Amino acid sequence: MRALIAILLLTCAGIAPAATLTLQTGATARAFTVEQLLARPDAREIRVPGDVSYHRETRYVAVPLKALLSGVPADAHLQFVALDGFAAEMPASLIVDGHGAEAWLAVEPPGKPWPALAEGKPSAGPFYLVWTNPAAGQVGPEQWPYQVTAIRVLADPASRFPAMQPAASLPKDAPARRGFAVFQRNCITCHTLNGQGDAKLGPDLNIPHSPTEYLRDDLFRTLVRNPQDLRHWPQAKMPGFDRKVLTDADLDDLLAYLKHMSGRKAQ
Repeated sequence: MRALIAILLLTCAGIAPAATLTLQTGATARAFTVEQLLARPDAREIRVPGDVSYHRETRYVAVPLKALLSGVPADAHLQFVALDGFAAEMPASLIVDGHGAEAWLAVEPPGKPWPALAEGKPSAGPFYLVWTNPAAGQVGPEQWPYQVTAIRVLADPASRFPAMQPAASLPKDAPARRGFAVFQRNCITCHTLNGQGDAKLGPDLNIPHSPTEYLRDDLFRTLVRNPQDLRHWPQAKMPGFDRKVLTDADLDDLLAYLKHMSGRKAQ
């Protein structure tokens, strides 16, 4: 209650409350302010040659995420929640041991905002997960969440969202099973399926209809590769997935998964 009153008083006075990152590990939650993170002895300036969000070389004051997640086991699963409803999912092993890829939590300094992501849009702050040498860990663009407000240690999506799982009777090497892995890696950040999932940015991909029910296969592939080639909409938020991020085989498997799930709608 006191914290809420303080925020209301600051707002009325025209002063924005300091941004806070919440780190939730099970029943335990810790909060880190911008000032606390910038004051850490391991915070330093880093250079990011190929920034996914700004599409150029950038420099940030950042904290090594591995140090911030000290004590989190490599077999845990992480969820990064953004202010706009984006929810990036990734295994903790990618951060604990990225095989050369290193994850950093970039912190937007008070009074020195980062540039806007695009005209009319905010910056990537207050907290942004960036990578150095991302290719070594096969880090994809969906694993660069920005405007992060919370990091949660959770069970993996297949355990949390059983209605997303393909039929147990499918062979282990079935394309739909591989497509479920593709969905978890690239789609679950923005979309729910069968009403399950934590993302709030895009529509559900099975209820009331799967896109495979109203798009031909070639048009679905066009939508994924470059949504603007299918329907031009300046306010669209969905990015395109090129072949470096999503191979043709991955796309075929994703299509197989969505077709399979169109016959497994949640009641």
